[in-house]
Amino acid sequence: MNSVATPAPAGAQTAAGVRFFSQAATFERLWPQIEAHTSDVLERGKYSHGRKVLELERAIAEYTGARHAIAVNNGTDALVLLLRAAGVQRGDEVVVPAFTFAATATSVALAGATPVFADVDPVTYAMDPASFARAVTERTKAVMPAHLFTQLADMDAIGEIAAAHGVTVLEDSAESIGMRWNGKHAGLLGRGGVLSFFPTKTLGAIGDAGMILTDDEEVAERAGILRHHGRMGKTIDHIAGISNLSGASGTNSKMDDIQAAVLLAKLTDLDRDIARRAQLAEAYTERLKDIPGVLRVPTVVERAVPTTPVFYVYEIEVERRDELVAHLTARGIGTETYYPIPLHVQPCFAELGYSEGDFPVAEAACRNAVALPFYPDLTEAQLDLVADAVRDFFQGSQL
Repeated sequence: MNSVATPAPAGAQTAAGVRFFSQAATFERLWPQIEAHTSDVLERGKYSHGRKVLELERAIAEYTGARHAIAVNNGTDALVLLLRAAGVQRGDEVVVPAFTFAATATSVALAGATPVFADVDPVTYAMDPASFARAVTERTKAVMPAHLFTQLADMDAIGEIAAAHGVTVLEDSAESIGMRWNGKHAGLLGRGGVLSFFPTKTLGAIGDAGMILTDDEEVAERAGILRHHGRMGKTIDHIAGISNLSGASGTNSKMDDIQAAVLLAKLTDLDRDIARRAQLAEAYTERLKDIPGVLRVPTVVERAVPTTPVFYVYEIEVERRDELVAHLTARGIGTETYYPIPLHVQPCFAELGYSEGDFPVAEAACRNAVALPFYPDLTEAQLDLVADAVRDFFQGSQL
């Protein structure tokens, strides 16, 4: 087969500044491996739910230590199918953090249940166990902490509270590939968790893709059925499986093999990328920690057990956040606001009756937090440019 043309590289630095995200240099470096995997897909002619997806499932299971890795179309589908596979249904409540991406809560609604919010820890941005405990009612079926940005939620404390109330522990571990708690990978500390492979993630595809992780046989079997229209029996890389009986009302959430091909190529560099992210985070912190107006830089919390942090996003809290964003934008420096509106006051959850002031830590993070450019392709020179621009803003520089 003719080879696929190599894409022209595009640098991470714009004429005036630094992009919020780029993986052009990564794709240039890994292109031979990507080309080999994608050519394999094209030669076989099975573009969805095929052999390459099966290879990725096995590779992710090996990397994480999960007994089961179930590939799906995106991280949100992974959450919805995990919830359904774990038995969450209409009439149930699921406790989720008020500060996280909308999918953490909307997935609960899509599974037919009701999200109930809890506040977050001011350092880790993960669910505050005490707030979770206050949110439990007789209808609480599950708790689903989100591991945001750098480190896991306090899974020992959350697990103890959940066990005391008979509540199932699930994990929105979408951002957490490589993170571990006492040697156990994120997503495997309850009945199951998820991974997102959205392009900006620590392991990112070139489009949407996701994965369910679990050690639970029942969850794995049901999730595997639900992702492919409820089809029972073998379906992955098995065209005849399209005629199988439907054992449940499922959906179409099969992963595309091209996404699996790219992820397999990039997986070989994952530990290298994680180490590079740690270096960049240390460099950012050194440059930003003493700037007046910078309220908080990322801090890894010490736990009673060994943990493995992974820097996915470099999130800081600052005074005059929106003015800083405008200042950086004017210099061509990209930013992302994670997240400007806490979930409990989002319009789609208005009927739940929450109000501003209910979760003050989450609300403060929404007012002050901003993410700076952060990815393995970022250079030290670009990082300096960003840090200098932040310093100029708070020192009133006119440069």
